[in-house]
Amino acid sequence: MLIKIGYDIHFNAPVETPILMLLYSHPSPTQRLLYPEHIELDPDAPIENFIDCFGNRSARILAPPGLLKIRYDNVIEDSGEPEPSYPNAVQHPVGELPVETLQYLLPSRYCEVDKLSEIAWSLFEETAPGWSRVQAICDWVHESVQFGYEHARPTKTAWDVYEERNGVCRDFMHLALTFCRCMSIPARYATGYLGEIGFPHSDSPMDFSAFFEVYLDGPWHPFDARHNVRRRGRVLMARGRDAADTALTTSFGVTDLVNFTVWTDEVSDPSAAAR
Repeated sequence: MLIKIGYDIHFNAPVETPILMLLYSHPSPTQRLLYPEHIELDPDAPIENFIDCFGNRSARILAPPGLLKIRYDNVIEDSGEPEPSYPNAVQHPVGELPVETLQYLLPSRYCEVDKLSEIAWSLFEETAPGWSRVQAICDWVHESVQFGYEHARPTKTAWDVYEERNGVCRDFMHLALTFCRCMSIPARYATGYLGEIGFPHSDSPMDFSAFFEVYLDGPWHPFDARHNVRRRGRVLMARGRDAADTALTTSFGVTDLVNFTVWTDEVSDPSAAAR
């Protein structure tokens, strides 16, 4: 299966403004891209590319004053199969976890493990460790939290989501991955493209979509507490401890977002990406 991915994002800045961008695909799926990755800027400006401390492909630009258009277009190959399930995947004792996973057990900017630990154990202590426990956490968050864009705010934490019982996709993931950390399961935040492949078309505008990954039985596995089903065609862009590490753009100055268009569509023609 081929999936056309991309975006057209416009900012307006009153003065020259540095911007960090996590707008490439993550290095892990780049071998499935049909074309080399290229971010188009209008007006043109130098792009400094680098890999950040979480392994994400990042970029830094100095946006000129006025309107800046940021565009990306590509096609990626996908199996067309739903994300696999591993119901027998076991949970590692903390003493046996690889050291690089330990940071994903700790509190972070949006994930208050210390405040939610007692609550998590009261809710999930009786669940079987491993895949079943993570799925039980996703089930609880999916059923207990109401989705709505009107509930979004940049300061909302996992504790706030638990208290208010509403939020957007990132809020569902923050609460679910925090509960996992509370139960000694390494969990990290992730974001990327997710279309409606295999699901009825909705009238909502396409957006990037958050999910999270847990470390069980050796590898990391994706989970999605908002949709709570194994999805097709997910394309990873960035990972981190929480949304603070995976902001798709970070401006060091005043910028106004004036256009935000994302596409993730199944196509049959490999030349679907406009070059």
